[in-house]
Amino acid sequence: TIMIIGTLITVSSNSWLGAWMGLEINLLSFIPLLSDNNNSMSTEASLKYFLTQALASTVLLFSSILLMLKNNMNTEINESFTSMIIMSALLLKSGAAPFHFWFPNMMEGLTWINSLILMTWQKIAPLMLISYLNIKNLLLISVILSVIIGALGGLNQTSLRKLMAFSSINHLGWMLSSIMISESIWLIYFLFYSFLSFILIFMFNIFKLFHLNQLFSWFVNSKIVKFSMFINFLSLGGLPPFLGFLPKWLVIQQLTLCNQYFLLTIMMMSTLITLFFYLRICYSAFMLNYYENNWMMKMNMNSMNTNL
Repeated sequence: TIMIIGTLITVSSNSWLGAWMGLEINLLSFIPLLSDNNNSMSTEASLKYFLTQALASTVLLFSSILLMLKNNMNTEINESFTSMIIMSALLLKSGAAPFHFWFPNMMEGLTWINSLILMTWQKIAPLMLISYLNIKNLLLISVILSVIIGALGGLNQTSLRKLMAFSSINHLGWMLSSIMISESIWLIYFLFYSFLSFILIFMFNIFKLFHLNQLFSWFVNSKIVKFSMFINFLSLGGLPPFLGFLPKWLVIQQLTLCNQYFLLTIMMMSTLITLFFYLRICYSAFMLNYYENNWMMKMNMNSMNTNL
């Protein structure tokens, strides 16, 4: 409850100091959720989270004080410079590249529910503040780096949590690009992404799946569960005609209207790479480890022989 209140304070505040206070409440309420006495990995993850977020909060507070000095005391401070510092602090808070290094390592130590909160709810406040600033140059660099690193980072991962983390960085690049053009499209993209992540992580949590090899050997008997899980995988990757393609389509359409062809090319190429590793997982799960048909054929042959 306190975490939700912290986010709402940040979104509804009318000063940088109020936004900082909301972010701090959010941070201090999320850390007790992370720490688990039985698991040393989660304790390490909560410490990493605290250190990175505290650094970002310090930078944010420092730069907002600089802005207040400029406005109240007419000191000679470059406003665009302080805005860029605020922006980089918010990008660090949200886990966007080039400030993404803490994010995959931290995800590795969390439970699935905490991972879901980190990937969805904890991004609302920093992204809202980024949409208020909207510094085009820094956002452009961050978008390009996020989509490339999110795509390439997931290629050689066997841990599902790290895979979801790099996927999240890639989607964050798309969200930041939609912030550049329209706030409503950003909200639509975020809602779709949260919905798909919730379904996928809910299934991972039920079946206690943490690594790729578990995916291949788990659903040999239940086709429906297998199909629904991998269709969600492909949907999260943005493969048409699944649901996850719709928000990407909206972003593509708006970026073409704004003549951002270079950015769009990089984003679509990176999405193809993410789709490649999702498809690779799905092919392996559907084709290679599917015992049922072979067994059925052998059983049918045996029954025919006995009948004869």
